[in-house]
Amino acid sequence: MGVLDHTPAACRAREILDRVGGKWSLSVISQLGAETKRFTELSRGIEGVSHRMLTVTLRDLERDGIVSRRVYPVVPPRVEYALTPLGRTLLDLVGGLVTWAEDHLDEIDAARAAYDARAE
Repeated sequence: MGVLDHTPAACRAREILDRVGGKWSLSVISQLGAETKRFTELSRGIEGVSHRMLTVTLRDLERDGIVSRRVYPVVPPRVEYALTPLGRTLLDLVGGLVTWAEDHLDEIDAARAAYDARAE
């Protein structure tokens, strides 16, 4: 079975990869890799994410079993997020992608500059 297969399983796998590989999902998984965090901690740690997009991302990851949400019965309510055992299986992959991006920033910047110069 290849990446471009059109079987039901391949279509579902693409759906999950779209969710896990999304801009904010990668950041959330990476942030939660070290420790459980509250919403505000996640929001501060992920530059550029809106309150709404972080909420949507956390709900989607929770629905897929990647993130757990724990609500404490205090006033005001305290909510913490953590990776589930399934979510923890993504850490090496996500970490590898982040490391790859960091290791190749200069090459990517040079490629973008060359491309942009051709487009002008």
